[in-house]
Amino acid sequence: MGSRLRNIQARAAEHGRLRTGYTQGNRPVRSATWVVTSHSEEHVRTAAELWGGAPEQWQALNSTITQWRVITKASSIEALITPGDPLNQYNELWTKGGCQRRCDGETELLSRQPCLCARQFGEDWHQQKKGVVCSTTSRLNVMLPDLSGMGMWRAETHSFYAASEWGGMVDMVLAGTRGDGFVPVNLRIEPRQVVRDGQTKKFPVVVVELRGVTPRQALAGPMTAAVALDPGATSQAVAAIEAPRPDYLAEAEAALTPDDVGDVYRRANAAGHLNDELIAGLTAIADRLKAEAAGPDEDGAYEAELVEQQ
Repeated sequence: MGSRLRNIQARAAEHGRLRTGYTQGNRPVRSATWVVTSHSEEHVRTAAELWGGAPEQWQALNSTITQWRVITKASSIEALITPGDPLNQYNELWTKGGCQRRCDGETELLSRQPCLCARQFGEDWHQQKKGVVCSTTSRLNVMLPDLSGMGMWRAETHSFYAASEWGGMVDMVLAGTRGDGFVPVNLRIEPRQVVRDGQTKKFPVVVVELRGVTPRQALAGPMTAAVALDPGATSQAVAAIEAPRPDYLAEAEAALTPDDVGDVYRRANAAGHLNDELIAGLTAIADRLKAEAAGPDEDGAYEAELVEQQ
């Protein structure tokens, strides 16, 4: 492997954003399905083919740069958590002049003062109106394996409730993988509601959940890229390996006819359990049953077919 600059952090390019809302004019609108935006028309058109929707040109608020977007029909999409720590979380306050506050929950990092929102409004500061206090901001960098390019896509949410769930999920995954390898996940928009002060509030929350693997597999250590890209096939293979093997010889010994032994043989073959030893054992049992069927009955008589002479 070649050398790398030690004073620059290597990172993949960002291909676009995964959003849970869009704008109609100057009005923000929540979306029950994923909104994919990118400077690349190819990426957006591919996303539309995968998840539905109509690609269109679009400009973000307060921006003169034209991008592409598609409001998909999918509330859940497949993604990969990549090596390293993919999650960044801050409480942020933005205006047209840029980021005015960035807080880690204890210290406002731009002014180096204790959390300004908590000092002014207490521990329930997040219930204040947007723009008055910081928004809880979580940014998760993922790879979309079915889109071209090796870059990252940024899923961003300002949900106070999603922040704790994203942090908990990613930290558990990192505890198992130590930040090495890929982890297959689903990013799912889930509708929720809370009742506060007698009023019901409905809102979407982005849920990050394992895809095609069990917690045992995810926490056992880093996965190979092949496993992460096709976790379903791997899970089936693991299940087949771990499943208890039937005692085919015992089943054959309980058989009444050679045909019954043949049924046992076919089941073992379909399950991929046949080997030379098992074939020899089943053959011996079938031959013994054939010999017993050819011998005399308890009265000493042999089974015979009566043929009339013409």
